[in-house]
Amino acid sequence: MGAGLKPSDITKGPSWQGVPLQWRVLYICDRQRTGGWLVEGLAGEAPVEIEIHEATGSVSGLARLRDEVFEAIFIAHAPPELDAIELVAGYRTGGTDDPLIVLGRPSEQELAVACYEAGADAYLCVSTATTQALIWATVRAVQRCQLLRQNRRFVQAERQRVQREREEAFRILQHQKAVLRELERLSRRPRQTVEAISPLSSDLADDDPPQVPQTLIVHYRELLRAYVIMGSGHLGSELRHLAEVFATAGLSAREVMQLHLYVTADLLKGLGSRSTRHVITRADLLVIEILLQLAEVYRARYREMVRPPVQLFFRGLEE
Repeated sequence: MGAGLKPSDITKGPSWQGVPLQWRVLYICDRQRTGGWLVEGLAGEAPVEIEIHEATGSVSGLARLRDEVFEAIFIAHAPPELDAIELVAGYRTGGTDDPLIVLGRPSEQELAVACYEAGADAYLCVSTATTQALIWATVRAVQRCQLLRQNRRFVQAERQRVQREREEAFRILQHQKAVLRELERLSRRPRQTVEAISPLSSDLADDDPPQVPQTLIVHYRELLRAYVIMGSGHLGSELRHLAEVFATAGLSAREVMQLHLYVTADLLKGLGSRSTRHVITRADLLVIEILLQLAEVYRARYREMVRPPVQLFFRGLEE
């Protein structure tokens, strides 16, 4: 059963934004065809092309819904033969978001709330409703369905983006660990066996804490968190002081990098599903700055050792 009119200028207005110009609707009815005249009037007065399909009874209606796609679904409420509230609740429980509009004989004050609680998009009393009211209820239901699906796609895309960023952050950490492992092997192996060394893969999962005091790990973790939030603008003196502590403890650049990777990996694991791009970027800036500070401290100490200060005397006391 099908009927329709060609689209008119009304469909170009903002109220019809996103609404398709061709509808396939399903009318699930009882033997009395409760509200049938409203559905037929919809096909005659709506400014879009409408193709109406009819199914008698809930079993037949669910079978059509399982195999076909419709822009809107009208359900007659005529208990005990056809309980639209029970049908809507079961349909929503299955996870679908198709527009569902209930047509019944009770007034809207009696049944509208129950229909909304079950998951219906609208309820119209067939004794008082008009075809125009059904048209606009259908338009709103179709738009709501499209917004739900669009939001679901956006949420899914955002989750995938966050997951990709998280995987990329851990790949960067693994690459940096591989560089440190390779440097450690180069420092331990003789010169002639360097060419036989292959890149590490299994060692990347090793997250043992670095061989530094626990208080230093805690301090660096707090500094990293502060750096992620504020950047380096307010932490210059803190970084300089920490570089002095590292130099006093005799830590090498490789050991500082190990400490940094351990703390950064621990921080990323605590983020959960939140974005990691900002954290890994700030962490990279922090380790660059702290290594530069450490290099300057060691350079200053080396120059002081090579050229120690000389005690000067007054001219008259030199003899």
